[in-house]
Amino acid sequence: MANVLSTEKQITIIAALAEGSSIRAIERMTDVHRDTIMRLGVRAGQGCKRILDEKMRGLPCDDIQLDEIWGFVGKKQRNVASAEEGAKIGDAWTFCAIDRKSKAVPSFKVGKRNMETTVEFITDLAGRLKNRPQISTDGLRSYTDAIERVFGTDVDYGSIVKTYASVEPDSPERRYSSPQVIKADKYIVMGDPDEAKISTSHVERLNATTRLHMKRLNRLTLAFSKKWENFEAAVALHFAAYNFVKFHRSIHMTPAMALGVEKSFWTYADLVERVM
Repeated sequence: MANVLSTEKQITIIAALAEGSSIRAIERMTDVHRDTIMRLGVRAGQGCKRILDEKMRGLPCDDIQLDEIWGFVGKKQRNVASAEEGAKIGDAWTFCAIDRKSKAVPSFKVGKRNMETTVEFITDLAGRLKNRPQISTDGLRSYTDAIERVFGTDVDYGSIVKTYASVEPDSPERRYSSPQVIKADKYIVMGDPDEAKISTSHVERLNATTRLHMKRLNRLTLAFSKKWENFEAAVALHFAAYNFVKFHRSIHMTPAMALGVEKSFWTYADLVERVM
C-alpha cells in the first residue's frame, strides 16, 4: 500500500479519519478508492493500538473515571438472529478510562457490555498504573465486581448514580437530546475515596468528543462499521490521535505531554511515521 499512496496522501487520509470525516467523504476529497482508504485506516489503527500499548505504561494517574459508549457493528443487536449469536456483530461497547488531571485516556476496550469485557478492561487499566488510584464509575454492576477482583483492596472506588427526568419516548427531546439529570447519588464502594471527586462528568464529556471525531459512532447515520476489526482499528486511531496529536485547551498541551509520556506535540505526520 505504501508503494501506491504517497506519504503525503497517507497523512491526509489518516488526519481526515481522525478528525471525523467519513470514508466516502475522504474518497471524494482525495480521489482514493474507499477500499484503499479502509485498508489504510485498519493498518494505521492496528499500529496505533501497538503504540498506545507500548507508551501508556507506568502512568501516574490517580483520579480516573470510567464509562462505556455504545455503538454497533453490522446491525443493531435487536436484528441479530439467534444463529448469529456469538459472532462479532451487533452491539459494540467501547469501555474507556480518563485521567481527570491530564485528560489522558490510559486504557480502552471494545467488546460486549458483560462481565468478561469489564474484567479485561479493568485488568488492562490496572497494568498501566504505578500508584493507587481513585476510580469513579456509574452504577453498572460489573464495574464493582471487576474492580474488586482486579485491584483487591488497593483502590479507592466510588460510584455515582444519576436519576433522569422522564421524557415521552417518541418526543424530539428523547430522540435528539440527553434527558435532564434531576438527582445524583454518590456511593463509597471500597477504600477511602474523596467524595467530592466521585464523578463521571469528564468521561461523559470524553464520550461526546469520541462521537464527534469518530464517524462510526455518530448517531442516526449510516456510518457504522461493517466489520469488528475495522471498528477496533477506528477506536485505536481515535484515542492515539486524542492522546498524542490533539491540543487540549484546558491543559494547554496534549494529554500525553501532561502525563510525561511525550515531551512535545505530535503532528499527523509524526503519527503516521510511527504507526505505519
